Amino acid sequence: MEIQEGKKVLISGASFAGMTMAFWLNKQGYNVTVIEIGRYLKMGGTPVDIKDETIEIVRRMGLFDQIKAHRIGPSKWEFKNKEDVSEHTVLLEKLPDNEFEIERDKLLHMLFDLIKNDVEFIFNSSITALHESGNSIEVAFKDGSQGVYDLLFGCDGVHSAVRKIWFGEEKLYSHFLGQYFSIAIADRLLVEEGAYQMYAEPNKGVALYAYNAKTDIIFTFRPETEIQYDFRDPQQHKRIILEQFASVSWRTPELLMELLNSKSFYFDKFCQIKMPSWTKGRVALVGDAGYCASPAAGMGGSLAIIGATALADALEKNAGNFELAFETYNRDLRPFIENVQAGAVETLDKLLPKTEEEIRLRNKNGLDF
Repeated sequence: MEIQEGKKVLISGASFAGMTMAFWLNKQGYNVTVIEIGRYLKMGGTPVDIKDETIEIVRRMGLFDQIKAHRIGPSKWEFKNKEDVSEHTVLLEKLPDNEFEIERDKLLHMLFDLIKNDVEFIFNSSITALHESGNSIEVAFKDGSQGVYDLLFGCDGVHSAVRKIWFGEEKLYSHFLGQYFSIAIADRLLVEEGAYQMYAEPNKGVALYAYNAKTDIIFTFRPETEIQYDFRDPQQHKRIILEQFASVSWRTPELLMELLNSKSFYFDKFCQIKMPSWTKGRVALVGDAGYCASPAAGMGGSLAIIGATALADALEKNAGNFELAFETYNRDLRPFIENVQAGAVETLDKLLPKTEEEIRLRNKNGLDF
């Protein structure tokens, strides 16, 4: 392993991409700082699937046994009608051997515990300006302080501040997929433990997933035109969901009240980030910041871990020559990313029926209609 003693790197974002990046770069000898806009790790969100090549990566990181010990997974899928009758049920008697679902918060803390004693964390702060000169990149922070680093990694999600500052406005790279979603978590069981229930009306979907004595409440909808909203305003997001689902049947009125009272709530559009290059100068984007595939891919956490590892491996292979490493990263990871993004688009249309006929077919046959 090439040791990069004394080289300073800054990572924006303390989620899966950022902490995986920090883990590998610390191993390579870099002096790593992680800056996070939140006051602590961002909690909440749906469970994460660890599958395909991500399994080998978490083995390399020494996390596989922990992930396996904390795995969850549905025991059945139920497709409901408005009378709350299950018109189709799929029993899942055995969890797969090649896919491990885990609560997002648990995996986040596992990653944090790996690096918390070796990496500097700065919470409740963010990057406001960047300037590259010679052999370094100068970073200005929201508190007025500045820092100088050898490299900067933008691991700060689909609404990346690093991308906006260094590569251009989000609208240049964000591709709307026609749907919106929200996730609220109730700290109790609203359905039987292990059950995943789905209900749909044309262009409106409601789902419940119960695990570890809590329940994910998921709303999805397809409007006629794109909605303008501030992604930082959760009260506006809740108003949008209330308006969209005001007349939807099944358990929707009850679930809307749960959403309003939930301490864990997230709303956004289904979109993909597509960029001609994920790197520019001494800056690289990793995970959703560079190539969000949307939650429909079921690969959000895995893509972040895969992307960070691919970039870290490229840096090690090229003995810290970041220009060659960035070139390798852009070239070698791209076919995989494009394949995952294409699959997500196909999945998204199937998950939310457009017509009563499609709903009847799904309630009869499950997702294989």
